[in-house]
Amino acid sequence: MKIAGLRISSSVAVGAGVVLLAPLVIPVVAGLMKPVFKTVIKGGLITYNKVKETTAEAIESMEDLAAEAKAELAESAAADATPAPKAKKAKAAKA
Repeated sequence: MKIAGLRISSSVAVGAGVVLLAPLVIPVVAGLMKPVFKTVIKGGLITYNKVKETTAEAIESMEDLAAEAKAELAESAAADATPAPKAKKAKAAKA
């Protein structure tokens, strides 16, 4: 009988080989991959910190713009609330 193009006995032999070699191969592969994983994690942390910093700067800029806009609105409202100075009629009466 064949499964995936292999005889059952061949499949069992391959499975047994994998089970026997896994304890030897996994630590070696894990040891080789550890520096790669550390590098990926470091890159992720650097990217996270840069995005966090950039976001904080953008928020600060937006808050500054909002404060300036509020100040300009308050200034224009104050200018609209004060009446215009009246022209003096004293000069017209002397003439």
